[in-house]
Amino acid sequence: MKKSIIKGTGRYVPERVVTNDDLTKFMDTSDEWIQQRTGIKQRHWIDEGAIVGASDLGLKAANIALERAGWKAEDLDLIIFGTLSPDIFFPGSGCLLASKLGLSSTPTLDIRQQCTGFLYGLTTADAYLKSGHANKILVVGGEIHSTGLDKSTRGRDVTVIFGDGAAAVCVEGVETDKEVGILASDLHTDGNFAESLALILPASREPERGLFPEMFDDARYYPIMDGTRIFKLALKLLPQTAVTALKQAGLTFDDIDLVIPHQANLRINQSFQKIMELPEDKVFHNIQKFGNTTAASIPLALDDAIEQNIVDPTKDTVMLIGLGAGVTWGTVIYRFGE
Repeated sequence: MKKSIIKGTGRYVPERVVTNDDLTKFMDTSDEWIQQRTGIKQRHWIDEGAIVGASDLGLKAANIALERAGWKAEDLDLIIFGTLSPDIFFPGSGCLLASKLGLSSTPTLDIRQQCTGFLYGLTTADAYLKSGHANKILVVGGEIHSTGLDKSTRGRDVTVIFGDGAAAVCVEGVETDKEVGILASDLHTDGNFAESLALILPASREPERGLFPEMFDDARYYPIMDGTRIFKLALKLLPQTAVTALKQAGLTFDDIDLVIPHQANLRINQSFQKIMELPEDKVFHNIQKFGNTTAASIPLALDDAIEQNIVDPTKDTVMLIGLGAGVTWGTVIYRFGE
């Protein structure tokens, strides 16, 4: 039976580190205030004034993943790119990434599932591989939040959370009878909460989509978030999707070596851990260093956990789980080994 096997991972974040103390220079906040609410100590942002897009960060992450997989860009049958911050309004960042990889006919697919973008991308790759429509797929999550944030006190609740970064995985369809690869996936969307976490403008539904001087006074041109609602939804829905995926895979939490949640808020992840009665060392956190990198968050954390030898890429079973704008949420259970 064909299984979807991760052959290589890679991540990249800009060199510029922005600490909580750095944020106090242009908004009314403090390191203590940010850490208490989010657990974040720092994040990486691109240099001010830099002409850099999500596909540029994705390229660096992709090249690392390709090298580790022993692949060339020409080997790819499909590129799936998840982002909520595309380089330009259209075409998609996947097209731009393919060009930067030197490709001229490889199909690309952009997905806009925000914080669960990697989960949706990995599940889509799994379907392509098992159906025989592709054999080698690059799944990328890349974000540049820093150029679109309200860096005033008005926007601090959102701005302090987000970082820039990208991560990628190379996934191949491999014939094997072993219980490895993607063992289960469970995905959901509830658009009734769409505007609880959203970027409203510019929008095609408005009479005028253009940008005007007065936009800088309109908070809808910046991300907005009902943090309390998102927190409550996460603590309700994440346990549900985790249990569903475990049942689908025929596993229990005893079979999971590490839970790698989307790095949205350290308090959400810690609360999930307590609800599921998991030991602290079974849930991975790196939001302290990178902030919320949205579609890049889960693959970035996976690559980081492998690099730290917290995940053994020859045998461990991991649960990838998250909730974000949409609202969308879901779980993928993956077992390393061939």
